[in-house]
Amino acid sequence: MAGNGGLRGHGELPLAADINVTSLVDVAFVLLIIFMITAPIMQGGVDVELPRAAARPLTAKEGLVVSVDRQGRIYVDETGLSYEDFRATFGALVTRRRPTGVYLRADRRVDYGRVVQVLAVMRAAGVNDVGLVAEAEEIER
Repeated sequence: MAGNGGLRGHGELPLAADINVTSLVDVAFVLLIIFMITAPIMQGGVDVELPRAAARPLTAKEGLVVSVDRQGRIYVDETGLSYEDFRATFGALVTRRRPTGVYLRADRRVDYGRVVQVLAVMRAAGVNDVGLVAEAEEIER
């Protein structure tokens, strides 16, 4: 039975070594759609109501973002810190990460003294350029 033409045995069909690409593409598209829907949701960040400014607002791009929420809590990127921890670790963090920019997002209802304290710690860490993030002011007509 050496010449049975690729059949594995009596009455069996030939072995097909093809991959079903259609189901693979379907799964890939479903995953792509899931990531497209969930990606904007996962970029939430710290809940801060920014002040409005007439000048062109500066948006936080890549770099180090320090946020101060309504209660005066401090966040570096999205990690919450007490003022003492922020003061003790911010200089080392800037030295280690070497960010392209440092941005401050402060809630418009936070105590001005708290914002000044945070800015003083940033200055003491050697950061002289701090971008203040604001929302665009709506023009009333």
